Amino acid sequence: MRQEADFFDVFKETLDKLDGDGILLVAGDPPNPMTIGWGTLGYIWHRQIMTVLVRPTRYTFSLMEAARDFSVCVLPDSFTKELAICGTRSGRDTDKVEMCNFHMEKGLRGDSSFIAESSLHFECRIVHRHPLDPATLNPAILTRNYPLRDFHMVYYGEIRGIFRG
Repeated sequence: MRQEADFFDVFKETLDKLDGDGILLVAGDPPNPMTIGWGTLGYIWHRQIMTVLVRPTRYTFSLMEAARDFSVCVLPDSFTKELAICGTRSGRDTDKVEMCNFHMEKGLRGDSSFIAESSLHFECRIVHRHPLDPATLNPAILTRNYPLRDFHMVYYGEIRGIFRG
């Protein structure tokens, strides 16, 4: 059974995973997991917010554009192979849930699903999105991260629940 977790108690763990093998963004119906290594946790508009970035070339982009909710799943350290699959395979032609033998569960506070094997998951409702603006981006970041000029869409998700299980 999942237990509700506190925002500040999971902050370091979540950022460490982002900086390591990554965490999984889950969107769509049927759900599609995609490994992400960029994201933030913070407080904006009097709300706890998780931001995630998705390039328009990714299959998950169309799912996020159609979504109201998404989840972000932190997996135990033993799931490095699955994180690699979800970061290199496309949901357009691969059922990553089946390939990784994940078990999906319906969200506790919204329309999104989450991965039952996750040690921690966030349930988020999209409250804002905007395309990254290269005109206002630091040139060093632009050169290093966008040589193909494939700029991310930034999604701001109000955190509706954080759960351990």
